[in-house]
Amino acid sequence: MKKLVLILLLSLIALPVLNAEENIENNNELTLKSKSGIVIDASSKKVLFEHNSSETLPPASMTKIMTMLLIMEAIEKGTISYEDQVTISKHAANMGGSQIYLEEGKTASVKELLTSIAIGSANDAAVAMAEKLGGTEENFVAMMNKRAKELGANNTHFVNAHGLDAEGHVSTAHDMALIASELVSHKEILNFTGTYETTITHQNGQSIWLVNTNSLIRFYKGMDGLKTGYTENAGYCLTGTMERNGLRLITVVMNAEKKEDRNTDTINMMEYAFSMYYQTTIMNSNKSLGSIFIDNAVGRKVDYYLEEDINVILDKNTKDIKYDYDIVLDDIKAPLKKNDKVGTLTLNYNGEEKKYNLIVKENIKTSSYLRRYLNYFQDILSGKVNVLGTK
Repeated sequence: MKKLVLILLLSLIALPVLNAEENIENNNELTLKSKSGIVIDASSKKVLFEHNSSETLPPASMTKIMTMLLIMEAIEKGTISYEDQVTISKHAANMGGSQIYLEEGKTASVKELLTSIAIGSANDAAVAMAEKLGGTEENFVAMMNKRAKELGANNTHFVNAHGLDAEGHVSTAHDMALIASELVSHKEILNFTGTYETTITHQNGQSIWLVNTNSLIRFYKGMDGLKTGYTENAGYCLTGTMERNGLRLITVVMNAEKKEDRNTDTINMMEYAFSMYYQTTIMNSNKSLGSIFIDNAVGRKVDYYLEEDINVILDKNTKDIKYDYDIVLDDIKAPLKKNDKVGTLTLNYNGEEKKYNLIVKENIKTSSYLRRYLNYFQDILSGKVNVLGTK
């Protein structure tokens, strides 16, 4: 009996994948059942498909993508650590909806709270972390809105840190995709969002079994995030992410009528984009782009490199890749540390410009005064430097 149920579940998951492939083969436009949706490349933020992606809608618990982003940024900056203990306020303990039943006055670790947000969509954990970082949830919400604007999510306005319906608490599929793409750049978060089930233990000894609200983590191979959402007003929402053949995608669906619709739309967009697009590297960060002359450095000539590979997203019909670039080197003096910036490369591709840092890949020491004097004398003898009054 169990085997039959499993086969039926897998069949339901596989059906939308087959439908997506059929649409692609027939060259039909992808259609969604959800009110709004989008799929983008996580790295370049290139839009690969969208449907009403600029319509403002309530994001429900997808709000917690921004909450998790601010948590991860604080951890990366060293403002907090996973082991830090958070004291639970009355406000956090009294949150309704999805929760892990935190008790006022007790403490929980940042890791425990982040796990509960990412997997169990716990509202009380989200508010506890908001108060940890912002002092109050209101201050934290101001941080959320400021960060949204910095990311170009201009049609987003948060009122709380958890996503329960509130007047004026809105976003768009496009904006949520931008915020999600920033979150997945902190790769550690995928260890949380990609976990299907786990158990946490409260300070009082009570154990809570958490099962990921995103069932596709278990039933759709490769998906490792990111966040579901549901309220009666928002409908069923889902921001998904997965990587295949070096290409990481972000999908967002908003206001689906049924949970099955949001899953189907997510899978269809993933399969469509993976089938229609691929990523290729046009400039490699392991290859030297030239050398910079540093007069006071030992050796004086130092190779410089791109800080990261330059990747572009192409559709399956693209054959020729045309681009050009300009390099501007900074006025640099030794000493330098490995990975220090020494210039900027501006790439011109498809009518758009994007800037990349140029770095050195070794520590550069300052030469001695004697060495510099000998170098200067050598330059005079070789004709590289003219002595004043000579021709």
